[in-house]
Amino acid sequence: MVSWLDVYNVFSATVPLYVSMILGYLSTKHLNLFSLEQCAGINKFIAKFSIPLLSFQVISQNNPFTMSLRLILSDILQKILAAVVLAVVIRFWHPTGGRGGKLGWIITGLSVTVFPNTLIIGIPILSAIDGDAAKNILVQIVVLQCLIWSNILLFLFEINATWDLQSSGASIEHRVNDNEETDIEQEPIEEEEAIVRTRSSGTGKILLKGWRKFIVNPNTYAAMIGLIWATLHFRLGWKLPEMIDKSIHLISDGGLGMAMFSLGLFMASQSSIIACGTKMTIITMILKFILGPALMIASAFCIRLRGTLFRVTILQATLPQGIVPFVFAKEYNVNPEIVSTGVIFGMLVFLPITLAYYFVLDL
Repeated sequence: MVSWLDVYNVFSATVPLYVSMILGYLSTKHLNLFSLEQCAGINKFIAKFSIPLLSFQVISQNNPFTMSLRLILSDILQKILAAVVLAVVIRFWHPTGGRGGKLGWIITGLSVTVFPNTLIIGIPILSAIDGDAAKNILVQIVVLQCLIWSNILLFLFEINATWDLQSSGASIEHRVNDNEETDIEQEPIEEEEAIVRTRSSGTGKILLKGWRKFIVNPNTYAAMIGLIWATLHFRLGWKLPEMIDKSIHLISDGGLGMAMFSLGLFMASQSSIIACGTKMTIITMILKFILGPALMIASAFCIRLRGTLFRVTILQATLPQGIVPFVFAKEYNVNPEIVSTGVIFGMLVFLPITLAYYFVLDL
């Protein structure tokens, strides 16, 4: 049962994040301490240094040999279901005013729906419900996010960025070709085959360019090295030298605080705190607190999760949106106003929603 002390502990973990965000907002909106270029540089430091080291820290401290296969499968199934649902919806309803095309909207939807703030918010409150068992489950979910989903999300951002550049180049080439004479004697079948080959080649080039950018990203290396080190540590008992361990902790521990500071900087650059508008804010909350848990429930039933594993898996899906997707959205300029609004309002309203889900599951 959740006590008032547990609720206080959750607020104790949440308030410092808001302090960082408010300081970032005030330092730009009212004090003019940072220019737009400096704000972009701060966000890049977070994306390239703080978050990779934080990912390494989380992954390297988790025992990969004791992870639950059922938990992994249910988590994978939820992400697949989310991608399918969002792709179908956006296929027939393409929102206006966003950046990044249909793929960009799918990425934004995934960022809002299936990337909960498990590390900072989830562990204090859900540990109060189910103790160490809940904490162990949540740590595994964080590892899956850092090792698999954040990297897949990053790869999609790279693909989307490459696709926009490719589309721009293709449209210019198309306009040039329209002004040139065409061979009217060309066979229609040969023309169709040429178009198919061109599209296939273009898609292949886009994937290749996206992959090349992805494999040199620090987040990718951090996840791979973290998994390798976790394997060596828990299998052979190896330990990091103290000076290396402290260096990693020094930078990574401030990563989430700096990410919230960057969120405050971004808020200050917008004309309104509700940067994406009221309608999109409501849609974002529906995706986060209704669609996300519903897909997790469906996944848990399919994998046949039971007991504490079932309850904690569902409850973690009701947590507010994580800050890492915002950092990526800001870095690649793909609907950051929507993702930032999801972070801000999600952290304001999540507690009663999570407790409501808990009481329903406890019936």
